[in-house]
Amino acid sequence: MTVVLTEAAAEKVRGLLENEQNDELNLRVFVSGGGCSGFQYGFTFDDQIKDNDTVIESCGVKLLVDQMSLDLLKGAEIDYQKSIQGESFVIRNPNAASSCGCGKSFTPSESSGGCANAGY
Repeated sequence: MTVVLTEAAAEKVRGLLENEQNDELNLRVFVSGGGCSGFQYGFTFDDQIKDNDTVIESCGVKLLVDQMSLDLLKGAEIDYQKSIQGESFVIRNPNAASSCGCGKSFTPSESSGGCANAGY
């Protein structure tokens, strides 16, 4: 089971990449400590593929995920939604026991190993 990037999210990423001057950029998604629920999601563009990265190609976009983040994101779906509150990337993560109200941070379930490995 891997991370899935929806067509809507891929379309948004492709649009953002069109504004960049670097054809080597890929979308990196990661999990770091912090946020109001313990762990937070992060996105950045990266032109470096590291040795421990998993590269996931979805809808013409390369998604880079480091191994520690992948452990907490296995089976997650990254979507892009527009609503009356605005536009944003949304992560539906089956490894999250709970999420904060803004959806940008989460508490991992016991089975994901995140709580036992606070060094993430």
